[in-house]
Amino acid sequence: MVSNEREREDEPGAAPPRAPGIAGLSLPYRVLAALVLAALAVTACLHLGLVFLHVAPSNTLSKRHAALVDGWVYPEFEQNWKLFAPNPLQQNIAVEARAQIRDAAGALVTTDWRDLSAEDAAGIRHNPLPSHTRQNELRRAWDFFTGSHDDDNKPVQAERAELSEEYLKRIAGLRLGAGLPDGDRIVRVQLRSATRSVAAPAWSTEKTDTRTYYRELPWWTV
Repeated sequence: MVSNEREREDEPGAAPPRAPGIAGLSLPYRVLAALVLAALAVTACLHLGLVFLHVAPSNTLSKRHAALVDGWVYPEFEQNWKLFAPNPLQQNIAVEARAQIRDAAGALVTTDWRDLSAEDAAGIRHNPLPSHTRQNELRRAWDFFTGSHDDDNKPVQAERAELSEEYLKRIAGLRLGAGLPDGDRIVRVQLRSATRSVAAPAWSTEKTDTRTYYRELPWWTV
């Protein structure tokens, strides 16, 4: 039986065994796979290089390509090293949102304020593997906005300010619009921050104002 199989393998015109992996594909598919792998490798190297320029000390290369670096990094890939600052944050900042909704009958209804930060915290608490979105999306979006606007909510960096507003508007619209009844649609959204200083520890003589202070943004049309 073995000799017969060997004879069939040695017969003229018998198809050779197929090579494993990419080598076993036809030539067009091998070319396509090579192009896809090359594109992924180039994208990965580009991403690592731009993020490195973003977090590295200011230098000639990062200054020359600042627009390209900022356009790639902000807002999704921004890095934040405040955890290691000599004066860490001592405030709790919650981001809240509400919407004006046009219902199926045509009436305009304004919703109550929703604490989006509290919803994120509830999704993280007791979760051994919380999502990156729950942990960082809303928090970094608010930091992005405050970093590109002054205390009166006026832009100080035009391009980044516009992008930060669109980013916050998109987050609020997606979260407030989830679960709306058929026929209802969001017309405008509004966000605000609720800032409360962390109380001093019991053993400290420091006096801390723990009242809540609000920073209210204007209504944005969706």
